[in-house]
Amino acid sequence: MIAVDSSVLLDVLAGDERYADASSASIEEALSVGEVVVCDAVIAEVQAMLETRETAMDSLSPLGIRYLQTSEQAAVRAGHMQRRFRDRGGRRERVVADFLIGAHALLQCGALITRDAGFFRDYFKGLKVIVPKA
Repeated sequence: MIAVDSSVLLDVLAGDERYADASSASIEEALSVGEVVVCDAVIAEVQAMLETRETAMDSLSPLGIRYLQTSEQAAVRAGHMQRRFRDRGGRRERVVADFLIGAHALLQCGALITRDAGFFRDYFKGLKVIVPKA
């Protein structure tokens, strides 16, 4: 099972000139080998960017993407990683959603499609990070 980050989904849904094709290809490749899922935080981030009455899942389900709820264990890990981030002098540009996405992918999925590879590799050791090639 592979998780997908909101930035990659927004590339596809918004038709981003630079990243849409690469992001679509990464999602399609992941779907060819198994399930592709999103967590609560990704749904919220995508929903906030949609300019429609449709829900985020109304837009994502036709792509073959399903919702997988964040486990308690992943939520706790996200909190620990955010504290570590702050202890290391991290700035407020990182919100708890980033940590929830990473912990969900690490503990419940095993891989994450994202364009923010450096952050996820740093805070979620062992997580397989898949970066769309633009």
